Amino acid sequence: MTRLLPLIAFGLTLLSAKADDRPNILWIYLEDVSGWFSCYGDEVIETPMMDGLAKEGIRFERFYTPAGVCSATRSAIVTGMMQTSIGAHNHRSCRAQFRGKSMGEYDKNVLHKDVIPLPIRFRQAGYWTFNEGGKDDYNFEWKTEDFYDFERTRGGWGPKDTVAGKCWAGRGDKPFFGQVQLGGGKLGGRAKKTIDPADVPVPPFYPDVAEVRKEIAHHYDCILKTDEQVGEIIAALKRDDLYDNTVIFLFSDHGYKLHRHKQMLFEGGIHMPLIVTGPKVAKGKVRDDLVSGIDICAASLAAAGIRVPESMEGQDFLSPDHRPREYVVAARDRCDYTIEKIRAVVTPRYKYLRNYLTDRPYMQPSYKDPWPVSKALRRMMAAGEMKGAQLVFFSDERVPEEFYDLENDPHEIHNLANDPKHAEALKAHRRMLAGWIEETGDQGQQPESDIGLRCVLKRWGDKCVNPEYDRIREQMKKEK
Repeated sequence: MTRLLPLIAFGLTLLSAKADDRPNILWIYLEDVSGWFSCYGDEVIETPMMDGLAKEGIRFERFYTPAGVCSATRSAIVTGMMQTSIGAHNHRSCRAQFRGKSMGEYDKNVLHKDVIPLPIRFRQAGYWTFNEGGKDDYNFEWKTEDFYDFERTRGGWGPKDTVAGKCWAGRGDKPFFGQVQLGGGKLGGRAKKTIDPADVPVPPFYPDVAEVRKEIAHHYDCILKTDEQVGEIIAALKRDDLYDNTVIFLFSDHGYKLHRHKQMLFEGGIHMPLIVTGPKVAKGKVRDDLVSGIDICAASLAAAGIRVPESMEGQDFLSPDHRPREYVVAARDRCDYTIEKIRAVVTPRYKYLRNYLTDRPYMQPSYKDPWPVSKALRRMMAAGEMKGAQLVFFSDERVPEEFYDLENDPHEIHNLANDPKHAEALKAHRRMLAGWIEETGDQGQQPESDIGLRCVLKRWGDKCVNPEYDRIREQMKKEK
């Protein structure tokens, strides 16, 4: 018997499908993981589990996340909407509580009625939903009970309940939509020290010093552990006879924690791994068309036989009649207490970066400052020891526009913004960004609200050194 659920009121329509025949949809969500996998050509380590998924499905070469930080990216991916379109662009905004402290009045962000987060859409379509690992981090109003039938709060950055089968144990005959959160670059001491720092490559935009090598080697260790965990998830699916009817999306939210990667819009921050496998997914294929993180939402719905709403910005990139994107956009706004505003436009050949706050360097004060590697980098900057390619990021000055030929300059070192040979291409990318800002109503073009800034001051206090805080800080002093 075909089960059609009454979802028209929610803007959803389920395509004809038997409930027990519909595929499961699983996101293997990697935290802070750069794509240094052997299937992507890395020669330092072997990642057999992720390589195996790639052989059984499609490996995407040009997948870009909407932001270089978790909450903005995750807010975008789970809704299929750019974070700048839904007011979720400032990192960890819309928080009534922050690390146990009440914010009092806070910057609420209630989604438009047409923006329905994916777990809710799947539940409305009769799916069992779960989140293993407890990582949500959404910059909008939401409730766990609306999203998930099962959720394990953060408990060790591993697929514990997935391996035990608890995530899907109560689903009955329902198919599931699930997320398994893997700690990836945040595994810390849980990742066995395997890689010798002397053996890792150091990209030219970082100084070749011991502190940098240590961070790179540690990230390789984290990826090795993550690959093991991916194998555990696959084994659990196969044990419970779920693997053959599960569409798996394996992807990272953004790059690893070093300074030009996480939180930034260079390739290391937003150009991430994406592997998709499952029923009706082509095997052993590699694609180099541009895919945005917001497209995962649309593709997940379509894979389950649920129509993608026309209002959703994401696209079903697995559809046989999919038209590749001309460009993708990523955005950087406030992260923690560091106020920033950057937009990136990526096309098949070029990357355009628009830096709005050129009165401050890339290396603003940030939460990374206490780290030994941060202290080493700042020490080198103060001593004038940064040279050549390193000055693109580790400089006290910043230009308003950066334009890189990714085909010939994958490290984004040679800024072509003033090169007459690329003037027309630069103009085209400016037009793309301007058009996108107007079309999507980029909410990051406006300053953060006073309430939002007040909440940041409550969280971070004297660490808030950007001038935008001065007026709010004075107001708060007068209120005491």
